[in-house]
Amino acid sequence: MTSHKTGTREEWLAARLELLDAEKELTRRSDELARRRQELPWVRVDKDYRFETEEGTASLADLFQGRSQLLIYHFMFGPDYTAGCPSCSAIADGFNDTVTHLAHHDVMFWAVSRAPLAKLHAYRERMGWTFPWASSHGSDFNFDFGVAHTKEEWEAGVVAYNFGEQDLRPATPEEKTSHDTFSESMVGTDWETYRREGPGMSAFALEDGTVYHTYSSYSRGLDALWGMYQWLDRAPLGRNEKGVWWRRHDEYDEE
Repeated sequence: MTSHKTGTREEWLAARLELLDAEKELTRRSDELARRRQELPWVRVDKDYRFETEEGTASLADLFQGRSQLLIYHFMFGPDYTAGCPSCSAIADGFNDTVTHLAHHDVMFWAVSRAPLAKLHAYRERMGWTFPWASSHGSDFNFDFGVAHTKEEWEAGVVAYNFGEQDLRPATPEEKTSHDTFSESMVGTDWETYRREGPGMSAFALEDGTVYHTYSSYSRGLDALWGMYQWLDRAPLGRNEKGVWWRRHDEYDEE
């Protein structure tokens, strides 16, 4: 016998119609937020960032590949990682086909990470992905756009992320041991090396040969890009989370 509230079809329909009004209001609010994103002032990008791609070294403008808009997912894969972050990997599982549609709507998409290109592409092959993935290894790009953090920031306890500052250092030796074990099992590094990278996305526009930064989002601002969460939010038990339950899609059978 379920412990959840039950009712008749008529009671369900009445409650569903009430919820529908709230969903429609949320949709209208989401449309308004999208409009406000598009109204943000554009910031000219003057620094000459360089990326390594399958076609060779590229500038930020080169990544547009003939389009006027560029979306970048800042994938957590640091130079010392042995594999990509599982959370970023779960998000990236939805990229392949989306990239095709975006490219035919004047929007180019890339994932960008600090690991060397060969390491990124070996992992991409393992995961069965085909979306464009560039390395910013040796560049300031990830630092400047808030998804890589210096050792000095870490040691000061003021990691700049999501338009604020955070102290990500473990509070006790026991917590450090626990965090290190966790991060080593995921990406093969200690906790500090793992968390000196962060996830995010950034948008850019190209106009008259000039690149502009138009938008960035981090942390739970990425929820809408995480396809499985959109489905779970509509499942009977919702996200129903107790800790990190997800795995890379080729690891579930190992449990």
